[in-house]
Amino acid sequence: MLKRTMQPVIKKISKMFPVILLTGMRQVGKSTLFDLMKESGRKYVSLDNFEDRQLAKTNPALFIERYSPPVIIDEIQYAPELFSYIKIYVDSHKKDGDFWLTGSQKYELMKGVTESLAGRVAILDLLGLSYKEIIKKPLDSKPFIPSMSMMKLNSKPRKLMDIYKMILDGFYPRLVVHKGENRDNFYKSYLQSYIERDVRNDLNIRGNELKFNDFIRSAAIRTGTILNYADISKEVAIDQRTAKTWLSVLERSGIVKLLEPYYKNPSNIITKTPKLYFLDTGLCSYLAKMNSPEILEAGYMNGRILETYVFAEILKSYWHNGKEPNIYFYRDKEQREIDFVIEEGGVLYPIEVKKTANPAISDAKNFWLLNQFKLKVGTGTVICLRSSPLPLNENTLALPVWEI
Repeated sequence: MLKRTMQPVIKKISKMFPVILLTGMRQVGKSTLFDLMKESGRKYVSLDNFEDRQLAKTNPALFIERYSPPVIIDEIQYAPELFSYIKIYVDSHKKDGDFWLTGSQKYELMKGVTESLAGRVAILDLLGLSYKEIIKKPLDSKPFIPSMSMMKLNSKPRKLMDIYKMILDGFYPRLVVHKGENRDNFYKSYLQSYIERDVRNDLNIRGNELKFNDFIRSAAIRTGTILNYADISKEVAIDQRTAKTWLSVLERSGIVKLLEPYYKNPSNIITKTPKLYFLDTGLCSYLAKMNSPEILEAGYMNGRILETYVFAEILKSYWHNGKEPNIYFYRDKEQREIDFVIEEGGVLYPIEVKKTANPAISDAKNFWLLNQFKLKVGTGTVICLRSSPLPLNENTLALPVWEI
C-alpha cells in the first residue's frame, strides 16, 4: 500500500476540525487513505450500500446513533440529509476529528456543506497517485513553485517510453500497483460504473448512454485545448446546452477541470474561454483509443497529453498538501500563449511544457508578456524531457518532467 502525501495533512487537520471532507473522483484512494490512517475504534460505513443509504436518508438521527463517531462515512453525497444532523452532533460534542467523510461529487456536496457545516469542516481534494508517491517519496512533494534552486535536483532520469507508459496507464492506485495490468478492462468497468452510479443520478440520460459515452470521448481528445462547445456538440450531434450540462457533470465528479485564463481585472480580460483538462491521463488516453505508449507518444495528442500530465501533477503538488493553487493560462488576441501561470505572493511564474529533450530559450519567448500586469515575474520554467535541470538564462530554467 503506497503512502500518500496527504497523510500528515489529514493528521494535522483532524486535530483542528470536527469534520474532514475528502473529495475526488472514484477509485483515487479516498477510503483507502482514511483506512490507512484510522485509529482503533473508528467505524466505517459506505453509502454505496443501499440499506445504509436508505437509513441515512430516511432516519439520519438513527444512522448517527448506529454509526456513532469517530466514524468514516464513504460517498456522503448520496445522503445530504446527514449534514444537518452531523452539525447538531459536532456542536454538542465539540470534539475534533469525529467525522471523516468522502465524496466523489465535490460541487454537489458544497451546498450542503456551506449551509450546515460552515466553519466546522475542512475540505481536501485527492487525485490519483503523484509521481513522487509512485516512487515512494510522498513527503518530497511540495507545492510547485519554479525556482533556480531546482538546478540542484538530481533524480533518476526516465526513458521516453517509460514516461508515456506511465501516462498511458494512468494514476489510479489499483493500476499503478499492478503496473497497468488489465488496463482496458479497468477503464471499461470504470466508465460503466461511473455512468451507472453518478451520471444517471445527476442527469436524465436513460436511452442516451451511448451518446454520453461519445460525448466523454469527444472531450478526451480535446484535453489541453481551448474549450469549444460548438465543436463538441457538432461532433456528438447534441445541442450546446446539453454539452454544457454534461461537461458540468464531468467537472463535478472530478473527471475534468476547466483552467481559467489569467487577467488582473475585468478591464484587461484577453480571453474568457477556459481550457479543458482531464485529471487522469490514463482515462483520457483510453477514451482517445490510445492503446500503447508508442502510439500515444507518436500520435496527434502526444504534446497535449504530456501537458495534461504536467497540469495534473502541479494540482497534486498543491491539493495533496492541503493547498489550492492560483494557476491559470495566458492567451491574447494574437494567439500568443503561455501554458500555465502560477500566481503566488504577488509574483507570476510562467510555465511552458515542451515535448523535447533539447529546450532552448526560444521556448520561453512569451514569458515577457506577463510584464503587462505590473507584478513581479518570477522564475520561468520550461518543463521538458531532458535528463537534468538546465538554466536557459538567469531567470529561466529547463526542468525534467519528473521533477515537478
